[in-house]
Amino acid sequence: MLFLWVKAFHLIAVICWFAGLFYLPRLFVYHASSDDAISKERFKVMERKLYRGIMTPSAIAVLGLGIWLVSFNASYYMSSGWFHAKLTLVFLLFGYHHACGRLLKKFALDQNTRSHVFYRWFNEVPVAILILIVILVIVRPF
Repeated sequence: MLFLWVKAFHLIAVICWFAGLFYLPRLFVYHASSDDAISKERFKVMERKLYRGIMTPSAIAVLGLGIWLVSFNASYYMSSGWFHAKLTLVFLLFGYHHACGRLLKKFALDQNTRSHVFYRWFNEVPVAILILIVILVIVRPF
């Protein structure tokens, strides 16, 4: 029964994290397109609060709860190819999360050099990773 509770909270944390991973780059799109100081300052506040208040705590919860889930049957997970592929994608997501944090700092310092078009494409990265992770977890092709 404990396993199911941990799994449920892990999934909730994943959903919260992905909400931020989808929304922060969208804020970057609008921020990169904005011309007035009031809008730019508003986006800085929104981006910072999203990153620090939702994304990072959710990512930490995903990691902690994920480790806890694996601990219930570590030998199974560590011997499963689908799980290794999923871990690789999760590792890439943490890299993406970190990249978002670096971009947030550039925006905060008014040092962004990229266009809104870049951020529109950048925003698609977590979508592709999410699709692959869901397929790996549900279908378990390996």
